[in-house]
Amino acid sequence: MKLVLWDIDHTLIATRGVGRELFGQAFEQATGTVMREQAIVDGMTEPVIFRETAQLHGIRSDRAMFEDFARRSADLHRLHAHDLRERGHALPGAAAALATLAGMEGVVQSVVTGNIRPVAEIKLQVFGLDTHIRFPYGGYGEDHDDRAELVRTAITRTRHATTPFTDADVLLIGDTPADVAAGRAAGVRVLGVATGRTNTAELDKAGATAVIAGLEDLRPLRALLR
Repeated sequence: MKLVLWDIDHTLIATRGVGRELFGQAFEQATGTVMREQAIVDGMTEPVIFRETAQLHGIRSDRAMFEDFARRSADLHRLHAHDLRERGHALPGAAAALATLAGMEGVVQSVVTGNIRPVAEIKLQVFGLDTHIRFPYGGYGEDHDDRAELVRTAITRTRHATTPFTDADVLLIGDTPADVAAGRAAGVRVLGVATGRTNTAELDKAGATAVIAGLEDLRPLRALLR
């Protein structure tokens, strides 16, 4: 068995600003404060982004406030799925990569993402990228603040439901140094994809097992799964 864990934003899709807008709306609904600025999001989990954004506005948040925000965020993403579809897009090669791996014997695909699970599902469904993803096996923002723990969570969930595999059989795919650090901390291999704001040299320096410019050329990905 091989387990492939995909990051979502800037690895498989780009929301072109819709994600930030919906975050701002959910933030205002949950806190009663208009979002003037947002904390750093690259590689961060949703609870951390929410907490640090609240701090920027002088708000002391707690878990209950985050959970209220998360419910509102999920509702807003459902309501504005058409905006995601019209303004965002699947990244080049994403659909073909998912389909190719689905055709490889013994490969299971899920996600490790800072998004909460309902938002992760909506984002991939909107662009037709959900068919080959086993969402129950994923690691999501609501599971833990630390991204490495999300990797471990996904591995645990998958091992409980499929044929056993070792950490050497797990491949994490992401676009940020935080993805690379999470994979390394969890003891799994990482394929860095320079489709976000981090270039190939920076991903290589962060310690990715391999680095590619995009998902159009699947040869490096296939090689890592042999």
